[in-house]
This record gives sequence, structure tokens and C-alpha cells, in this order.
Amino acid sequence: MKTIITTPNAPAPIGPYNQAVLTGNTLYTSGQIAINPKTGKLVLDDISAETEQVMLNLKAVLEAANMTFGDVVKSTIFISNMNNFTEINNVYGHYFNEATAPSRETVEVACLPKNVNVEISVIAVN
Repeated sequence: MKTIITTPNAPAPIGPYNQAVLTGNTLYTSGQIAINPKTGKLVLDDISAETEQVMLNLKAVLEAANMTFGDVVKSTIFISNMNNFTEINNVYGHYFNEATAPSRETVEVACLPKNVNVEISVIAVN
């Protein structure tokens, strides 16, 4: 059985998908980009601010499922330019305890939705 997770504290989907799906005790989030859910506008001031908004959006989705970043077991990061890796990684790292951080891959891609620079999804288990 699956439960659809939605929250007004993260951006509404921009396609035929949900913010997250909970099945059993496992949560699968859709990729989040840097849309401010209050304004609907992209946060593209710089790569750190953009990544921070992505992480805040993920946090809101996790909280809607009664989870935290401590429950994340896997993350996937898509970036448009590997030269931004250090800044993205620095912001991302503030949300996890290094000793218990999830597994992860970071992949450079040609283009992301709305031409953003970073998109992140996670899998969490509670």
C-alpha cells in the first residue's frame, strides 16, 4: 500500500507526480529544485542559496512524513556543472551527521527542470 505525501511547505509538483510516496516505512521523494514554496519563484541568487532552498524543500517533505534527514538512507544529486560540487556539498553536508550520512551519488547532467543548477531526491526509512 502506498500513501501520497504532500505539504504546502514544499513546491507543488510541476508535472504528473507527487512530492513523495510512502510505502511501508520507506519514503521516496521526488527530486526537489529551488522553488520557494511561498512565492513560487526560483531561488537562483548563487549555488549555495539554491542548494539551501532545495534542502529546505526536502526537509519539508520529510517532516510531512514524520521523518528527518536522520532517516535518509540514500540520496541522489543531479547538478548541471560539476564545478559547483564543492559549494553544493558544503550546504548538503550541514543537514547530515557525517558518521551516519546516507549513501549518495552525484551526477552531472546536461539540463534540469526550469534550467536550475541542482536537483536532489532522497529515500528515507523510519
